[in-house]
Amino acid sequence: MNSANLVEDFTSLVTAANPLHSSFMKRSLRSMREDTRTELTDYLIYCLSIGLSLDYLADSYNTIVNDTMMEQMFFEEHKRYRWSRFEELAHSVYFDDAYMRKYMYGLAITAFLWPNHVALHDFFIRTFPRGQKGNYLEIGPGHGYYFMQSARLGDFERLLGVDISAASVALTRDIVRHFEIEKKCRAEVVETDFLTFHEDNEKYSCIVMGEVLEHVEDPGRFLSAIAGLSSPSTHIFVTTCMNAPAVDHISLFRTGKDVEDIITSSGLRIVETCYVPYAGKTPAECERDALAVNVGYVLRKA
Repeated sequence: MNSANLVEDFTSLVTAANPLHSSFMKRSLRSMREDTRTELTDYLIYCLSIGLSLDYLADSYNTIVNDTMMEQMFFEEHKRYRWSRFEELAHSVYFDDAYMRKYMYGLAITAFLWPNHVALHDFFIRTFPRGQKGNYLEIGPGHGYYFMQSARLGDFERLLGVDISAASVALTRDIVRHFEIEKKCRAEVVETDFLTFHEDNEKYSCIVMGEVLEHVEDPGRFLSAIAGLSSPSTHIFVTTCMNAPAVDHISLFRTGKDVEDIITSSGLRIVETCYVPYAGKTPAECERDALAVNVGYVLRKA
């Protein structure tokens, strides 16, 4: 398969199975920067190199698209997320290996195709403390892409990922092996609940938690635990969303203030913020009309 045409081949498979998504895909490809296109091509090449097919990847992406559309319809009708407790969806999402793998590969691809996810990825890269030393912690590495980029951008002695999903742990370990991260530093991915995770007196120089807060019942406990693992100089990067239904979202933040009140009450302070409102809308309009907003934060211990 010609790598130069991988993005077009992938797009054709997606739209053949999901014609309603074709106009979005065309707009996305027209506006895609060359560096983003290169990254998407490289990610597709990586997936093919570990034995996945382009058909499987297209199906994984369409799984995300279709499931999100169904949850959006539910949200518009009921003004709430479908689930509010972890146990209601854990076995159909996080502990269903086949579904979770599709979910993670599809989610990784949205980082290159969905403008809101591209913007948060750009924010992550722009604010990352390049050359940072010490120990790195990522809570919920999922598909492992941020984990890999952190290894490249930092100069850490150790990288540690903590995830409750066996499938996510396996995907991140695949990333570690493929990109030979352990040639640069120690790398470990642990399958456990972050709230029960404990390392004696460990403080991390960089902590990343992307798209986790909306998936948990008590976001404040997660942020407080991060504060406890931080020193005043720790670089903390967190993303979440408001009014953004998905198959496994349970904590509904309706405004940015909802999130930021939890952050400040958890022993953290906001250094920098990136709001990505629904296309063509302002954050205020999104709050008024309950439209999706993605948001990223650089934080420090208060």
